[in-house]
Amino acid sequence: MPLKHSEEPSNIAASAGRGSYRKGFGRASLLVFVLFAACMTPPAFSQDSSGGEDEPRVEKIIFRGVEGLSEGTLRASIATQETRCRALLLRPFCMVGDWPLVVRHEFLDRQELERDVVRLRVVYFRHGYREASVAAEIRPLDEGVDVVFHVEEGEVTVIDELEVRQAADVLSDREVRRARFPGADDALNLVEIDLGMTYLQERLGSAGYLDGLVRDTIEVDSQARRSRVAVIIEPGPRSTLEEVEISGNVDVSDGTIGEALRLKGGRVLRTNDIVAARRSLYESNLFHEVEVEVPEQADSSKSVEVTVREAPPRTMRIGGGLNMVEFVQFEARYTHYDWLGAGRRLDLRATLGNLLAPQLNERFLFRDVIPEESFLDEDPFLKPTWQLNMGFMQPAFQSAENVFGLDVFANRRTVPGIVVDRSYGAAVSVTRRIDYDTPLSLSYGYELTAVEAGDLYFCINYGVCQMETIELLRGSNAMSPIVLNLLADRADDPISASSGYRARLAIEHASGFTGSDYRYNRASGEVSYYLPLDVHRRRVLAGRVRAGWVRHLAGTTEAIGIDLEDEDDALLHPRKRFYAGGARSVRGYGENQLGPQTLTIDPTLLMEADDGCTGATIADGTCDPGVVPMEEFVLRPIGGTSVLEAGVEYRFPVGRSLTAALFLDGAIIGEGIAGMFSDGSWAVTPGVGIRLITPVGPVRLDLGVRPGVTERLPVVTEYVDENEGRRLVELETLRRYNPVEAAGSGFLSQIFSRLALHLSIGEAY
Repeated sequence: MPLKHSEEPSNIAASAGRGSYRKGFGRASLLVFVLFAACMTPPAFSQDSSGGEDEPRVEKIIFRGVEGLSEGTLRASIATQETRCRALLLRPFCMVGDWPLVVRHEFLDRQELERDVVRLRVVYFRHGYREASVAAEIRPLDEGVDVVFHVEEGEVTVIDELEVRQAADVLSDREVRRARFPGADDALNLVEIDLGMTYLQERLGSAGYLDGLVRDTIEVDSQARRSRVAVIIEPGPRSTLEEVEISGNVDVSDGTIGEALRLKGGRVLRTNDIVAARRSLYESNLFHEVEVEVPEQADSSKSVEVTVREAPPRTMRIGGGLNMVEFVQFEARYTHYDWLGAGRRLDLRATLGNLLAPQLNERFLFRDVIPEESFLDEDPFLKPTWQLNMGFMQPAFQSAENVFGLDVFANRRTVPGIVVDRSYGAAVSVTRRIDYDTPLSLSYGYELTAVEAGDLYFCINYGVCQMETIELLRGSNAMSPIVLNLLADRADDPISASSGYRARLAIEHASGFTGSDYRYNRASGEVSYYLPLDVHRRRVLAGRVRAGWVRHLAGTTEAIGIDLEDEDDALLHPRKRFYAGGARSVRGYGENQLGPQTLTIDPTLLMEADDGCTGATIADGTCDPGVVPMEEFVLRPIGGTSVLEAGVEYRFPVGRSLTAALFLDGAIIGEGIAGMFSDGSWAVTPGVGIRLITPVGPVRLDLGVRPGVTERLPVVTEYVDENEGRRLVELETLRRYNPVEAAGSGFLSQIFSRLALHLSIGEAY
């Protein structure tokens, strides 16, 4: 495929340069104060756009006689708007005041009102009400006016028959059905017909028919109010790529751009290829602006024009922050997007966290890193955490479709109150793009990990409570799997999809052959599907299924140096177990809170209770944990080796920038596939949510309701003896446990214990 470089300047206008900061904090503060004071004074009238008399404020817009269409559709089509609160979160302020800072004041424009009457008639005509009439009335109030639109809809024109004909059978019957054209006896809705034709035009482009044409013919019997519609698909010849012409680049070579485009001469050219090429150039971070176009050409052999505006090849970022869990953090990052040329990327990153932890722990709003019921030493959790990472990426590795990656890392991470994980190692990967949205990657990583945690962590998460065995687990052990990942993303939006699907499959193997001490086979997969329920794709039915399985391999205990009596107790790293619950899982539960669990209890509570235990009964495990009230136990998830999870969600609009959702999530998780269905933990949780549409994606607030499931769970406590020392004991008697009852006897406590609130950005799936 020939690449041509144009010497002509790019026709894309350069954006303004970096802004400068002004000095003079006092003057800026005064300006802000003056503007705020001006905003707090609500104007009663606004100067008419025509330069005439002042126009009153529009208090309310009212529609009369509307039945066939929704008022939301009509309001969205007119320019006249009513005075309203600026945001949902400002409603409390809007109820007590009329300040422009929180209330958007809208004023009457009589010329636009006349145009709105015409706009409403056009809306009705396009929805099949071809005889509709609209009149506007202005009703004066003490302050401002109400605008009333009187509508006489008339009879709707319906469709006798809608036929879709193809000059050549290039689109499947399923694709035609998904165009969602109105059917016989439906209203002659030109909006739905246009959207369906647009969808078919997109499908032609996706199949390589860039010159394809979709047109319609409509015959209307005005007296009978009946119509016949024919949609004709004329695909023409398939388009092929002849050449690529590149312009606008200065430092980045044509060859680097050509490799990133992944367009090959002589092959069928599809709109998906154009989208993928544009996305690939943006993902390289070498360009501020990218335009990939196919100009109008009579021939089916197409030329592609690529115009770019380069970005600085190097960036450096230093930042910091704090939160209630990890205290104060700092981060420094340096990235070179064209290191040694050819689009090679070098990424250096360093983070430092947990700073000022001893001073801030359990003070002000900061949480305690060690719960009171825990048996852990808090010192390791108050030390700084850190992470060093160097990443390298080589595009077009042996082929334009391949990307080679190398990562070298070292870190000290903590999960507050649970574990401190030290690790260092490296990983290499090769990713091949099978299709424009289907990458397949094979990677190998070698990691030495040392777990610094209390004895309780190993006893619960590894199932090993012997002190000598725990000491071996605290040493450095290798975890080095080979991982195969396949991703297919056919959804229409990366953040809030309304159609298409996503699928992911991951297969891992770690054994002596790969140099791993932790040895296992693991497979997991996930599929999400999105079905639009209207032509505007605002009502969506979304579904998701996730499944996973992991099994340890013989040899793990020998590699680590542990001798277990039962080989079934072979070790599996907790990071490789499966968990359920959370904002993107079963939303009736907190993060990772659904699944196999263990209860822990302070031994002093067992001994101080009425008819309590003795040191001897705790030591031999015969102590009955039922002597302690349920709310004194701490519930700790341990995960499972198999999981099956599903969810369905109905999303629908409730306002201009708000959507709501009704969802039902469920999962079952346990040990092994057979054990998962016989003895596993399961739950089905309904819920409701609301989403605020923002430029960065939907801000999602979900409220899930979980059932009060009663289980009998194992209990782990601690025994301390002057001679034997300190050791963990799993009691022989299981403890009946219900999280709702454990929340307390109060009515509100039991209500709130069933609820889980999740706030995040982006849809759950």
